[in-house]
Amino acid sequence: MAIFSFFGWVISNIGLSIYHLAYALTHPSMWLDWTDGQAMMRFIYYGGSVEFFFVIFTIFLVLSVIGFWKRALLWKMVGGLEFFSNSIGRIAAWGGLFMVLQQILIIFLQRIFRVSEISFGPLGYVFTRDLSWFAEELKLYNAAIVCLCCAWTFVQGSHVRVDLVYAAVNHRKKRIIDMAGAILFMMPAVVLTWMYSWYFMWRHLVTPKVSASDTLDRMLLKARALRWNVETIGFSPNGFDAYFLFKILLLCFCGMVFLQAVTFFWRSFLELVEGEDSINKNLDRDSMGADAAVPADLATH
Repeated sequence: MAIFSFFGWVISNIGLSIYHLAYALTHPSMWLDWTDGQAMMRFIYYGGSVEFFFVIFTIFLVLSVIGFWKRALLWKMVGGLEFFSNSIGRIAAWGGLFMVLQQILIIFLQRIFRVSEISFGPLGYVFTRDLSWFAEELKLYNAAIVCLCCAWTFVQGSHVRVDLVYAAVNHRKKRIIDMAGAILFMMPAVVLTWMYSWYFMWRHLVTPKVSASDTLDRMLLKARALRWNVETIGFSPNGFDAYFLFKILLLCFCGMVFLQAVTFFWRSFLELVEGEDSINKNLDRDSMGADAAVPADLATH
């Protein structure tokens, strides 16, 4: 009986998600007008809610059904999402260069010129921070690279894999394993991370504090005293004080990896039904030039 109750709960939430999406799109002021504390609290509540999950899940189901019927359209969606992941990753990867250049600049200014702070001010606004602020801010580049390049790295096939079974099975079984992995492991892990990270971020942006255990009615009551309270506490007196940016990056990571899980599921399905000739079809992988070594999985196809 318990399993029937669970499936009934899932089906009812999928049905309600259509209503929730339609209502949200037709009443944007109810959750986007942040001059109203209650609207902002609704945005915070639903951003980490079961209702939001089922809206996303239903969109995924609808697009999957359409794509299974129109495979040419599904290939276009796969290509578009992979282009998005590649583009964000390639841009974020430049953070590694900026991190090195900034570290070199800090060393020269501190050790050679004995400068204690850096000031720059485009358009008349002067931004001044201690060198220790810029030294600690280097961690933000590293976090951006990890969070924003993860999906790109997946598209490029560059994540480290521990293979005990995968290499020994045939093409069809590989694609089934890929689809099951995307649905049963990637998506649930990212959804759980998102739901915890969402409230973790908002607790450092607004007051009164919000919690995943708060009901909507309780959060609407808190809206009476709602105000911005952005975290500006650093690890040192003059150190980096914008650690809320790390929490925003964590949500970006969750969103991009979830989209990549969807993309990987769709690509695996297409490669399953279209056969081995479709492996890596339209896959935009980076090349180090004509003399670069070809990865083994590409060389065999």
